[in-house]
Amino acid sequence: MPRGDVLHGSRAVAEAVKLCDVDVIAAYPITPQTHIVEDLAEFVANGELDAEYVLVESEHSAMSACIGASATGVRTFTATSSQGLALMHEMLFIASGMRLPIVMANANRALSAPINIWNDQQDSMSERDCGWIQLYCETNQETLDTTIQAYRISENKKVLLPSMVCLDGFVLTHTIEPLEIPDKDAVNRFLPEFEPAVYLDPDDPMTLGAFATPADYIKFRFEQEKAMRNAIEAIEKADREYKKETGRGYGLMEEYNTKDADIIIVSMGSVVGTIKEVIDQLKGEYNVGLLKIKAFRPLPKERIKEVLKNARVVSVVEKDVSIGLGEGGLFSEIKGILYNLDERPKVLGFIIGLGGRDITQPDIRDIIKLSKKAEKDVVDEVHWIGLR
Repeated sequence: MPRGDVLHGSRAVAEAVKLCDVDVIAAYPITPQTHIVEDLAEFVANGELDAEYVLVESEHSAMSACIGASATGVRTFTATSSQGLALMHEMLFIASGMRLPIVMANANRALSAPINIWNDQQDSMSERDCGWIQLYCETNQETLDTTIQAYRISENKKVLLPSMVCLDGFVLTHTIEPLEIPDKDAVNRFLPEFEPAVYLDPDDPMTLGAFATPADYIKFRFEQEKAMRNAIEAIEKADREYKKETGRGYGLMEEYNTKDADIIIVSMGSVVGTIKEVIDQLKGEYNVGLLKIKAFRPLPKERIKEVLKNARVVSVVEKDVSIGLGEGGLFSEIKGILYNLDERPKVLGFIIGLGGRDITQPDIRDIIKLSKKAEKDVVDEVHWIGLR
């Protein structure tokens, strides 16, 4: 039977990793993810998890350790945040290029300078092109469930790409919520033992990730792209089967009150909960819906287009900015998805919550009011919310 508990988001990730029988954990501390690897250290020390726990000297080394271990055919995990994720940059491309199904939790946190330990999503957005699946979570329950699903998705033979489970730092990692922890037998049915197609074996030597000439390199990159496209089906299949075992599913994205909505807000992460509350409060006053993006990589472009095409205004609310372009990454991609529609909605971008600035219900109300104004009037395309 599943058990209920009240846990921090970081503990939820650790519980999920334990349920997945991970073989190798590479650990290096950085706020606000440190609790994840601390809890896993406790599980290993207590004999609750039979895994090699590798203490390393940096986040670059943590990902290097996961790459080496995963290449031998075992299940691996690490966690990081912000500058730690940035320090992994080189190794993130290598993990994906070698088609290794590593799972990593990223506690989203603002990048320095100036030094800031609070939440935004600039860190993972900056790594969107490195070939990792990126799954963004709204709640701690979703974080636990997504971590388990990530192994099933990454280990799919048609995918074999690493997965990054993104949870908002402090907002989720340090917030206590009631959770349902799946039964171990249910997880075992959902997630069978990993059987790698190719792996390093001293008795059958080979080289992985070797030199590629210009004639060959592009082929590898194209295969990565095909695998990422395959991940759309793999995510949906894993989600359906997980829902059969636990009763919970999340899909590639979530539609909330989008049918016939004049204004549709697009966002991802924990802020989605605040947006839903405001939409409920404004029923009868504004016809507003929400499209929650769960899978940012792979991005389900055609399905997003289908949801948004009949809206009058699409408002993208996000916690990142592309400096020099002056807009958020998700906003740029939503514009690209909708650009060739004969009658496309007006698309507005809202940059909010950078460096952990509170995102309040009045902020969301202001966004909706400005979106309503945009139905008839000309307004700026991009807005920074919370500047003083």
